[in-house]
Amino acid sequence: MKLRGALGGLNLLIEASDTPEIVTVGLAARAEMLAQKVTFELAADADVGVLEAAFTAVRAAGGELGRVRGARENGAKVAAEAPAVVRTSVTVFPDALPEPPDSARTIIVQHNLRAGFRGEYRGSVVVLGDVNPGAELIAAGDVIVMGALRGVVHAGAGGREGAIVYARPIASAQIRIAGAVARSADDSSLGAMRRMQERPEAELARLQDGVIQIESYQPQRS
Repeated sequence: MKLRGALGGLNLLIEASDTPEIVTVGLAARAEMLAQKVTFELAADADVGVLEAAFTAVRAAGGELGRVRGARENGAKVAAEAPAVVRTSVTVFPDALPEPPDSARTIIVQHNLRAGFRGEYRGSVVVLGDVNPGAELIAAGDVIVMGALRGVVHAGAGGREGAIVYARPIASAQIRIAGAVARSADDSSLGAMRRMQERPEAELARLQDGVIQIESYQPQRS
């Protein structure tokens, strides 16, 4: 983790070796510096707990959350250039995406995803907003949604069983991790809205013994 001054605020570089504990302790010691706009940069794939810890520390210090971007790629530009395809038939998930290599980068999408959007990523994807019903995300790595997830997602496409799905909350009619599929018992719009109102907390889905398990997520704090 590296914190340095930048035009109009601070720049926080999150590195692959960082953990939620390292970020929490490191930023707590610099709390006085965080009361301004902070831009986040990912040097590599980052655990969702690391992002949560960084966001929490900045908010607690009275700072403003700025943009989140990859070290070499601008996720918003990539997402904007990707064509949105509206589909009227049932989508069959492809199994052609390969296991993401160590060099596969996390793509940051800096806006909500609306119905009709379909994105495929060879690494992980982080959405800084909601994924609305009718939107699809397919990633060879993790799918991390900082808002509500109500669209259809497939993490670990190509067989990566260690991939996760994270959202606040997971209110999707269907999620898929590697070759496993989980479907909501109540996939109606009314049911999804009720779920969001009753359970707005963060949730994490992962594959355990071949079955997708969804549980509340609370980042560890030191």
